Amino acid sequence: MQDQHGIAPSESAAAPAAGEPDHEAIIVGAGFGGMGAAIQLGRLGLTRLAILERGGDLGGTWHVNRYPGLAVDIASFTYSYSFAPNPHWSRMFAPGEELKRYAEHVADTYGLRRHMRFNTVVESARWDERARWWEVRLRGGETLTGRYLVTATGFLSQPKVPDLPGIGTFAGKVVHSTDWDDTYDLTGRRAAVIGTGATAVQLIPVVARRVAELTVYQRTPIWVTPKLDAPIPPVVRRLFARLPVTQRAARVVNSTVLEAIMVVGVLHYRHARLANRGAELLARAHLRRQVRDPELRRKLTPRYSFGCKRPTFSNTYFPSFTLPHVRLETSPIARVEPDAIVTEDGRRTEIDTLLLATGFDLWETNFPALRITGRDGLDLGGWWRANRFQAYQGLTVPGFPNLLSLNSPYSYSGLSYFTTIEAQMRHIGRLFGELRRRGSTVFEVTREANDAFLDRVTRLLGDSVFTLGNCAPARSYYFNQHGEPALLRPTATLSTLREAGRFPLSAYDYA
Repeated sequence: MQDQHGIAPSESAAAPAAGEPDHEAIIVGAGFGGMGAAIQLGRLGLTRLAILERGGDLGGTWHVNRYPGLAVDIASFTYSYSFAPNPHWSRMFAPGEELKRYAEHVADTYGLRRHMRFNTVVESARWDERARWWEVRLRGGETLTGRYLVTATGFLSQPKVPDLPGIGTFAGKVVHSTDWDDTYDLTGRRAAVIGTGATAVQLIPVVARRVAELTVYQRTPIWVTPKLDAPIPPVVRRLFARLPVTQRAARVVNSTVLEAIMVVGVLHYRHARLANRGAELLARAHLRRQVRDPELRRKLTPRYSFGCKRPTFSNTYFPSFTLPHVRLETSPIARVEPDAIVTEDGRRTEIDTLLLATGFDLWETNFPALRITGRDGLDLGGWWRANRFQAYQGLTVPGFPNLLSLNSPYSYSGLSYFTTIEAQMRHIGRLFGELRRRGSTVFEVTREANDAFLDRVTRLLGDSVFTLGNCAPARSYYFNQHGEPALLRPTATLSTLREAGRFPLSAYDYA
């Protein structure tokens, strides 16, 4: 007997039969991607799951990140599973702790906790051709086996620490945004923030209110548009709870607007330059309204096309730089000293606190985030780097049977991560439905299907701002070390969802 969400509690802990692997599926990562995959596999009748999480709790980035000002930068209506709406968001852009509670609610609702192991680091996975399952090795030497392997390690899971001369000699407090120290009091500190990406846009306004002096070291400015944020009145929350269709309508409206402004103008730049230009003009007007000093405004204005680097929303970021105790530094850092930062122009700024909002390393350490060995000893990371980053519909790779790599090249679709997750859940549903129909246990995408998909996305990216715009100054994580924008899937959200449920079944070999 299954519960209302398709997972059978009584079977989840059942021991494997003789000749069977320890688990039907091993999922690496207990963030929203891993939980979405577990929900879908449960619906398909797979109950012996293991969800392995290196952190101490579930939630992925919303467990790891606790820095001041943390919030979603996509409206809460859109940043959630469409099948598990939350009518209780306090704001249009929910704070981070609400996303953490939402993740916990989803895990409890769908009975996922019983599958989870925390503080468990996966070091490698190897396809066993004879047994036809995956062998997963954990730190400490333990080995697990699973018929299917799902990697859900997140796009932004490997923190990037700047390799600055002398940074190891700094005698003050160093805090990375992904490892925030809640016990450290910023009051009265002379602080520096390195980085001006999406994290810094949220962090800087809060830090600026606490410290005595703040210097922000900017390498690349960011496009920032107005944030239409406000508390969601209790009457609206009650309406969402009683009539879920109203919240679905809000989600559709919000998603449509974001798609038109932020996606169409980026991915369809050749034919929608006006949309891209309109978004840029909106960001410029927002900056002009909030910063009157023309020199400061010049420093904060990107010199790359809108969309080359992930833009964000904020009403408080720009005003922070107009405060008398806040300074924007655009000269490159020459070195870090025990009590100061020195820039290439010779300016020395004494500090006692160094805050790193330097983002994540996607292409060197995150694709993939662990060593994965497929057929004939094929190493996934090595194969990607030798043969271009690629994955069929951003999910499966030839030479790697029974592997679902959720955070793969060309997988990110739309503006909300949940679009990507739900498209992949649809793909999994169709693929495993065919496995069941055939009585098969092994799938592998064909090289022909994979090559055709790679050719298609490469062609479509020829119409994008990444190819036709001025992206060289952006230093964007959208681009890999070969200069390819191999992260985003260049199709509209609805097209991605439709294709996930209709891809040709002949794209796979079954056994």
